[in-house]
Amino acid sequence: MKISLIQPGRNNLKYLKWSYDSIRKNQGNHEVQICVADDASSDGTWDWCLEMIDKDPNFNAIKNDTGKRLGHTILYDRLINEVATNDICMIYHADMYLCPEALNAIEKHLTDKTIVSLTRIEPPLHPDGPEKILQNFGVEPEEFNEDGLFAYLQSTDSEREIKTTEGIFAPWAFYKKDFQEIGGHDPLYAPQSKEDSDIFNRFQLNGIKFIQTWEGCVYHMTCRGSRRNTVDKAKNIYEDSPEWLAQNLISTRNFVRKWGHLVSHDALMKPIIPPKYDIGFIIKNVNFKLLETLEPWCSTCYIDGEWSISKEYIFHEQLNTLYSLEDKLKPYNNEKNNEILVEIDGNTFNQQDFHIIQNFSRIIEDSGEIGEFILGNLTIKIIQINEYQNKLISL
Repeated sequence: MKISLIQPGRNNLKYLKWSYDSIRKNQGNHEVQICVADDASSDGTWDWCLEMIDKDPNFNAIKNDTGKRLGHTILYDRLINEVATNDICMIYHADMYLCPEALNAIEKHLTDKTIVSLTRIEPPLHPDGPEKILQNFGVEPEEFNEDGLFAYLQSTDSEREIKTTEGIFAPWAFYKKDFQEIGGHDPLYAPQSKEDSDIFNRFQLNGIKFIQTWEGCVYHMTCRGSRRNTVDKAKNIYEDSPEWLAQNLISTRNFVRKWGHLVSHDALMKPIIPPKYDIGFIIKNVNFKLLETLEPWCSTCYIDGEWSISKEYIFHEQLNTLYSLEDKLKPYNNEKNNEILVEIDGNTFNQQDFHIIQNFSRIIEDSGEIGEFILGNLTIKIIQINEYQNKLISL
């Protein structure tokens, strides 16, 4: 099998070197192109890339020399579209060790219209989950217990060999044509966070089947790309960096704007995609905080009160989204063109009402009826019920 591994990196050279060595050691008889993007690093990453380009004919790299972070949301796609030479690619993190036989497992399961994820073996830095294996073989390359990992893999080989589930997460292998068919990652989420959940939704809606092979594994030190990279603004490997937390909040709000719900998946990480509806909020007694809370959850906001609140909100929030907030926020007396309308009074709106709004897609899906009704302090008028999630597949 010929496969291109896609690895953006920012100030994580220690992990890139560790990951590179594991790939070359355990790639077997597969032809593996390693594609690295240096995202404005200051730790010598580009010097190492130039050295590896000279040494390894199947190593390619690009450099973001703007001085400003682009993020893996952008650089994944540049590597796939501009650098990768193979029909099969794999999104692969710098803090992952490729286990023996992993690429054999990908070749075994990857067919047309499928995506294959390898199973992650991780140290206990995050809560356990049924989609991964929690085993501690070190949290830094210099303390990595390779012999212990190999012994564990050998002892569990027979039970893992026959197991597959339907989750999707990094590392995930795919045909480049399936990636390009939907336009790749959405730059809405740049530089990072929620871009994976977005593209997984779009893959599933486009008929892609997900396979997690438990036969093929990586050892994953977790979150060293930026979230918990101590060379790049994180205090330590146990706390998320302030930069990541801030961007995660921005990306979460953009995910809600696009899909109308929070990220949802089953226990084994297969996406759950509620319908997307055309919803308008008619808001009385609005204030800045209420508008900030509600705006991402609808297609249009009709606002009663001082228009200066809307202008202030647009001034602060427009920098965080590609959606035009000027088009989204309308005066209260504007013609109401949405298919579903929700009347909200800021004087009575409470946490229970917000919980209803957060689950509104499922409520409408379950109801399925045209008409008007009241939930909590919300008056809801359903004029039409059309679903729009399939319009989100391609960029």
